[in-house]
Amino acid sequence: MRLRSALRNCPSRTRLETFAATLDADDIALMERDWALWGRLDQLPPDIRGGMAGWTVWVLLGGRGAGKTRAGAEWIRAQALGIAPMAEVPASRIALVGQTMGDARSVMVEGVSGLLAVHGDGERPLFEPSRRQLTWPNGCIAQLFSAEEPDALRGPQFDVAWCDELAKWRNGDAAWDMLQFALRLGHRPRQVVTTTPRAVPLLKRLMAQERTVVSRASTRDNKHNLAPGFLEAVVARYEGTRLGRQELDGELIEDDPHALFRRDAIEGARISRAPELARIVVAVDPPVTSGEGANACGIVCAGRGLDGRAYVLADGTVERASPMRWARAAVALYRAFCADRLVAEVNQGGDLVAAVMHEADPGIPVRCVRASRGKRVRAEPVAALYEQGRVSHAGTFPELEDEMCAFDSILAARGRSPDRVDALVWALTELMLSRTHGAPKVRTL
Repeated sequence: MRLRSALRNCPSRTRLETFAATLDADDIALMERDWALWGRLDQLPPDIRGGMAGWTVWVLLGGRGAGKTRAGAEWIRAQALGIAPMAEVPASRIALVGQTMGDARSVMVEGVSGLLAVHGDGERPLFEPSRRQLTWPNGCIAQLFSAEEPDALRGPQFDVAWCDELAKWRNGDAAWDMLQFALRLGHRPRQVVTTTPRAVPLLKRLMAQERTVVSRASTRDNKHNLAPGFLEAVVARYEGTRLGRQELDGELIEDDPHALFRRDAIEGARISRAPELARIVVAVDPPVTSGEGANACGIVCAGRGLDGRAYVLADGTVERASPMRWARAAVALYRAFCADRLVAEVNQGGDLVAAVMHEADPGIPVRCVRASRGKRVRAEPVAALYEQGRVSHAGTFPELEDEMCAFDSILAARGRSPDRVDALVWALTELMLSRTHGAPKVRTL
């Protein structure tokens, strides 16, 4: 506190340099770890910024690379060690909930802005991956959880929690509810949510609650910690688009009333598990090139039920993959769901697509399809199926659903293709819109 107060009371560079000359190595090390001094205002909890003192949930909405993870990790560090002014006393038990267990470990704990990175020597917690647990020298314990396994939150109890990328959680409502039941230690349980905004019901409901405080950060706010090439390439491509406002500016973008696909239609028909299916296909939208800068290879699995409805089963899309890698990914999804056929677009790859699929697995029946109309025109009949309530998502597929709702913006942005949606369109066209509803001529490689 003495160092923080002294620094903020040094209005001139000369006086600041004079003050700095009086610091020893311990003072400098302490100052370097003082997040309340170095963090941007949007990265500091509301009670420090002069906001609501009685908050229970702090939602930090930010664009890609805006510093959300660093803010979450620093807040947890302060809670674990009892560092004022962000904490009154050390926490005893902490819950760390990520989109998946892999995300919780690789981003929240071991990431470049994660928990292990923000601690100094002598205060850093011991991480035991096999136990999914961190233990601080003062005895505070943090446990890692996946939002995909809500029931794992039954039983444990906590006084602090950090939820990362909540807007992308599968089973988000169930995981959030189980966490609330577990926050029953201490005199005032609190939690921070760090997420790129998406207009999902859980996030919107949470933001509307009385004791929730929302902070917002854009990618540009953290430009000094980002590669110049990233800003030049990404911002130039998406600036001004709906997708850019969401992914870069951290805005919560509601559905465009004129959008081809609507989130409320997707949410309204969502189910947790598909019924018995009469037919299953895996559709592949191959990229033109591979390596850095290449589009993703869209891979989507869907089925047609005995009830005549379509069910989206999985999004197996792979990023920047070689032809053999995406072909193997498609084959793996085909086998995982015991699919009947693989549908592959060959506009860009032609015979190469057929050859790669043959090399990956010569026994799989493949139907090669060729687009003769534009992407939006091909997608319109599929969007109509959603409007009619004839398609259900069996689970949550955040990247696919985001791309569906931003479909028109992606088409308007140069250099990017809605690869996941393209694969979805091919799958549902094959299942629901072909003349024979599932018995077209098969081309077996």
